[in-house]
Amino acid sequence: MTQPRRYLAISFLSALIAAGLWYSMRPDPALPTPSVSQRYSIALEMAHNGKPGAARVLYQQLARNDLSETRRASLHAELPNYPSPQALKLADADLQNPSPLVRKAAIQSIVGLVPSAQRTLLLGPMLDDADQSVRFAAANALLGLSPDEQGLYFGPLQQVIDEFERELKTKPDDPQAQGQLARLYLHEGQLDDAQAALEHVTRLDPNNLKAVVAQIELLDKRGEGEQARQLLARQLQAHPDSAYLQHALGIWLLNHGQTEYALLGLAKAVELDPDNSDYRYKLATALHDLDQLEAAQRQLEELLQRQPANRKARVLLISYWKEAGQLQNVQVLLAQLEQQNPDDPALQQGL
Repeated sequence: MTQPRRYLAISFLSALIAAGLWYSMRPDPALPTPSVSQRYSIALEMAHNGKPGAARVLYQQLARNDLSETRRASLHAELPNYPSPQALKLADADLQNPSPLVRKAAIQSIVGLVPSAQRTLLLGPMLDDADQSVRFAAANALLGLSPDEQGLYFGPLQQVIDEFERELKTKPDDPQAQGQLARLYLHEGQLDDAQAALEHVTRLDPNNLKAVVAQIELLDKRGEGEQARQLLARQLQAHPDSAYLQHALGIWLLNHGQTEYALLGLAKAVELDPDNSDYRYKLATALHDLDQLEAAQRQLEELLQRQPANRKARVLLISYWKEAGQLQNVQVLLAQLEQQNPDDPALQQGL
């Protein structure tokens, strides 16, 4: 090779090496930053599905002040699965939100985050809210508490309940309103009025099974167990594929000390409505009460497969695995819980 050609080849090779070095050292192309809407959607999906880091992104979204009221309310629906001091702080702050929709959503968050005996101090002031629907939501959240638990808010709660009753009585053709009226009557021990309201609901809406089950519970309260049993039997004959009624049958049998027979109804309800977490959770606890620990664990495992964010089921399953001495399974569930929410009180208490 002649001298000029050698120089040309060397120059060409040097250029190729320089180009290769530049290509390998160039910065990676910047990934597009998720939009505000995308960040919200990602956080909601992570929280709903119990993904690692779910609590952190959920709290971040609720700390924003530019969310629509609908989106904010949707986030609150997920918050009870991620309890912590920060979660309670966010829920408490939204009790002062300008939107009644958000204030009502925050009330429901606190119901899920705080034991009933401790929520009066947080929700009691909402009985004086400027919006009537918020006052009624607060009253609903405090129903069932003892006078001692209601404390200083016993009087204000009674005033709102009276107001609520007057409002519901103006809607005699609304089955939902009449069902709520019956619930208020039950709370006040007015059993005859409650019975009349429930019968009115079934006349307005013959397929309202919630009203039927409430009537069964009321008959039991009045010591009319045989009438309750007959009503339940008639309804089951008319609606044999109703998961709701099968679950009600299981609960009725549990309340009457017939746990083994109750399992049939509870299991049938889960079979008919396999995604209903309440039905499956109740079946698990009934199985546990009959010392069928493995079967109870399987139900909770299936529940968590379907709803990984369900903290209540996860905490109970951890307890059942500890009871069985399966500490490896306990550690797996605790690790998953920590990934979801490192500030969960169950972790802090060394569950």
